This record gives sequence, structure tokens and C-alpha cells, in this order.
Amino acid sequence: MPRVSFLFFLFCLITLISHHGTIAQQDFLKYVCGESPANSNSSFRSNLRSLLLNMSYNTQIDYGFYNFSSSNNFDKVYVIGLCRGDISGQDCRSCIQDSRVIILQVCSPNAREAIGWYDICFLRYSNRLIFGVMETSPSYNSSDSSDALEKDEFKNVLMQMMSYLRERAASRDSFRKFAVANVSGPGNQTMYGLAQCTPDLSNKDCDICLSGEISDISKCCDGKRGGQVVPPSCYIRFRLDSFFDASAYNNTQPFVQSPLPHPASKQAEANDAADSLQMDFETIRMATNDFADANKLGQGGFGAVYLGRLYDGQEIAVKRLSRNSGQGDVEFKNEVLLMARLQHRNLVKLVGFCLKKEERLLVYEFLPNKSLDYFIFDPIKRACLNWQKRVKIIEGISRGLLYLHQDSRVQIIHRDLKPNNILLDEDMNAKISDFGMARLFAVDQTQSNTSTIGGTYGYMVPEYAKHGIFSTKSDVFSFGVLVLEIVSGQKNGEFHNGENIEHIGTAAWKSWSKGMYSNIADPTLLIEEEGSSRSEMMRCIQICLLCLQENAAHRPSMASIVTLLSSSSCTIPIPSEPFFYNWTSMPSIKIIPSSSSGDQSVEESRNELTFTEQFPR
Repeated sequence: MPRVSFLFFLFCLITLISHHGTIAQQDFLKYVCGESPANSNSSFRSNLRSLLLNMSYNTQIDYGFYNFSSSNNFDKVYVIGLCRGDISGQDCRSCIQDSRVIILQVCSPNAREAIGWYDICFLRYSNRLIFGVMETSPSYNSSDSSDALEKDEFKNVLMQMMSYLRERAASRDSFRKFAVANVSGPGNQTMYGLAQCTPDLSNKDCDICLSGEISDISKCCDGKRGGQVVPPSCYIRFRLDSFFDASAYNNTQPFVQSPLPHPASKQAEANDAADSLQMDFETIRMATNDFADANKLGQGGFGAVYLGRLYDGQEIAVKRLSRNSGQGDVEFKNEVLLMARLQHRNLVKLVGFCLKKEERLLVYEFLPNKSLDYFIFDPIKRACLNWQKRVKIIEGISRGLLYLHQDSRVQIIHRDLKPNNILLDEDMNAKISDFGMARLFAVDQTQSNTSTIGGTYGYMVPEYAKHGIFSTKSDVFSFGVLVLEIVSGQKNGEFHNGENIEHIGTAAWKSWSKGMYSNIADPTLLIEEEGSSRSEMMRCIQICLLCLQENAAHRPSMASIVTLLSSSSCTIPIPSEPFFYNWTSMPSIKIIPSSSSGDQSVEESRNELTFTEQFPR
């Protein structure tokens, strides 16, 4: 028997004996095994077993984290182990030891990747570099079987606590990105929460990872008394009973408790974040080749957007606001402050900004597939978007809005949701952009009003156009119109129903009420028609009709919409016929050209009209 195989066999035998046979019965809570290539040779298996056998417990293990790689450059192996931040060093080592035995029992010896989770630790290996790389799959989640009392208040307190924990965990040092807290919930109950990232992540990636998992609470654990979401790079958990050892955590870092930070301190923190993003004008000028026409990606009412490349090779999209644009210094600072606070996979990421004399520049991540309207309103390009791709885009937009409304550090109303403000990355993932018109809400605020009306024709809710009242349900209405455009491939005010042209909501109501979808669906989708696609389209149209209800109280929240979109077993309420007002007959309205930026969009929508006159009270 080869020496490595014999040592590994001896190691497993000793470990099993030392645990009195319990290891064979104690499986992971969840494990995922990667594919096993048919032509796999033994070198990877040998490297993996040797690495697991000879794992050295350096000082990092005292912080609950372990990463190591094989020295052999051929069929190299990378291993990561992480223990929950409140676990003692001895319990951590024991859990990791158990993991390295079990992971080879439950996965094929040829599996090139695997991950296994216990309650207090996980172990992962791969044949590719995984150190310092943020990954959100594979993952698992679980929830308490019991529902929380006073669900709305419970969820509000939960989101505040998880947002606080995310900020604390993401700001920790490189040894332990971990935070716990408890807060008073409804009914005099104490809510306990935990957030943790692998320490090899940057603070920024940790923040992004946790933000995504907090958004997924509504998918797995909505209204439940407890739950957890566990991908490879980060971890969140909450319960109504204490599940962590606060005293053990106190040995190294102070225990985090309520009260939550005061809003004033959050504002100061946001200003500091914005300052850190300020870029030198010369750097941006060089990156865009002096704003050359050849680098121009698009032109909107707020100015032009240019492709740029920084010194490190990173591609960027630079929005250069025109001097006579509708967006002034107030709107510019608003967008910077908002984007500095926001980190979510379905929001466009702000890379930096520059404010120099008359120059106002916003620097975003570059997204190669331009904007959604570039595809769905083009009879040829929209054929590239089959139903599953459109569902993916719809779900991405819904999760981005849910983050803005509920899961971000501050509640935000976008107020200008439309296809050319939805950008697409290389994998056609949707990212919401353009926050120049966005408004912040207090945590307990339900609606607000304004004397200046700004928005886009066809997406604006009746209560906003008539009275200047806006709320999260304003975005819900716009989302309903936008999704109908995605389903149909036609613009909302130019829907062709035979020889008639009508609003897309009216056409959708007629189709749905007759139990049909072929009249509203994009003809390119009907080619791939399947039973499941038909059912999904009808559900999607019904959800959109709920979003278009005249009474804002009858529209669902984004949390409910995300749940309805992700679960075919949920019953969708029956909508009433939506109301669509005649824009041209409304009094005291002056119609002017849209000031929408249309970031990275080559073609602008022809039905964009913005209302800026004040309405009589």
C-alpha cells in the first residue's frame, strides 16, 4: 500500500476510534459534492488526502479560520475551513477534524469540489483558487417552522438588526469578520442575530455577500421566528432564543448589543463613504481618452456616458453630466450619497465620482450588455431573451427593489424605474441604475409628497401624478408596467392589439380576464411555448395587474412580489381592473422632454415625458 494511502487510512481509523464511533453517525447538516470527471487520475485525490491529513493548525485557527493549499502545482488543491466566531479553539479544531473525515465519506473520491456544513463550522475544498474569492453558491438555508407574531413589526426589527450586523461584520479586521447582537422585538421578545464572513474577503466583498443573503431572508424565512442563509463566503442567522456564546466572543472582541445606531451617525458614516470614492479628474479624463467620441456609450438628458479603462485594467462607465442638464448639484450629491450606501448584486455599483468646478462625473462599473430597452424593444435582439432569461431579469429587478425598500441601510424609493434604467451584465443579470430622482424614507415612514413632479410617462402612479404622493408602492406600480413590457416586448403606451393601440395594462387585463396570454406575450416567446412557461406567464401577468391597482393599499409589497415570483405554490390574489388615466386631459400639467440619463442605452424610448409643474393643493 502506498505510504500516503496508508497514512490516510491510519488517520481515519485513529479518528474514528477516538470519537468512539460517533463520526460515522454524525453527518453534515448539508453537503454539496462537485462533478467527478470520468477521466480523473489519482494525483488530485492523493494531493487532497495528503493535504487534509497534514493540515497544520497555525495561529489562524485560534480565530476560527483555516486556509491551506497543496504545494504540488499539478492538480493543486485549495481548502478553507471556518468556525462560527463564538466557538472555542478546541471545539473548532474538533469540528474541522470531523469535517475532513466526513467530507471524503459523503463525496466521491474524484469530486473536484465539495463543501460540508455543520452547525458550528464548515469545510470546503476545490481544484481552483477560492482564497479571497466571494462566492454565494452552493448554499443552503433553513427556517423555524413557527411563524412570528406581529409579522410586519417583526420583519422591520429583523431587517434593522441584520443591517447593523452586516455593517459591523464587514468592518472587522482580517482575522475575524463576525458580529452578534440582540434587540427587543414585538411582544417583549428578544431577537438574536449573527453575521459572519470568511476573513479572507475584503470588507467590501463581505458587505456585498451579507447584503445578498439578507435579501434572501424573504425567500426562505419570511415571517418565521428563526432562520439562516449559508453560502460559502458568508453566513447569517437569527432566532428568538440565544444560540451563540456571548461570553466566549467577549474574550476577543466586545459583544454587540442594541440599541442600534442613531440615524445621525449613519449620515456621517455615509458622508465618509462618499469621500472615500472621490476620484481625480485627470484620472478619469485619461481613462476615457479625453472623453473621446469613440468611447461614447450613449447620450441622455443628463449628459453622455463614456467607456473608460483605469490603470489596473478595470473597465468603467463614466456619466458626464451636462452643464445644462436637469440634474443640479443637489441631485448629483443625492445620487452619490445614495450609491455610496448601497451594495447589492442587482444594483449598479458606484466606483467613484468627481466634482471639479463645473465638471460632475459619476463612475460606475461597466456593464457590457447595455440596458434592457436595447433588447426588449428591438424585434431582432429580443429573440435572444427566451422566457427563462426574462424570468431571471424580472427576479433580479424585484430583488434589487426589495433591497432598496426593505433591506438596505436606509429605505429608498427609486421613482424612475423603466427599461433604460435597468442595465445588464455579461451574464444578463439585471442591475438597477440611475438614482438621481431617488428619495430616502425614514424606517417607519409609509408615504410622502412633493410639490415638484418628476417621472416618466406610463410608469407614474395616479396618486403621484395627481397629488405628488409617493411611496414604495410607487415603485411597485412602475415594476408592474416594466414587467409587462418584458413579457410583451412592447412599450407601455404603444401596445398594438390588432389595429388598436392601447396601454399595456389595459391589454394585459383583457388577456388575463379571458384566461389568455398569447395576445400579450412576445411572439418570439410563443415559439418555445411549454406548459410550464404558459403557467408562469399567466402568473406573471396576474402579479403585474396587482401592481397596477389604482388604490396603493391594494398593491403588494416587493417582499410579497419576490415570494410570489419564486414559488408556484403561493396563491396569487385576484386583481381588480386597473385604472389608467388620460395624461393629456389632466389639468395644470406641462409636458417637457425627459431628463432621464438613459445610461449606456443607444436607443432612447420615444414615450418618455417628464412632469415638472407644481400641482394645486
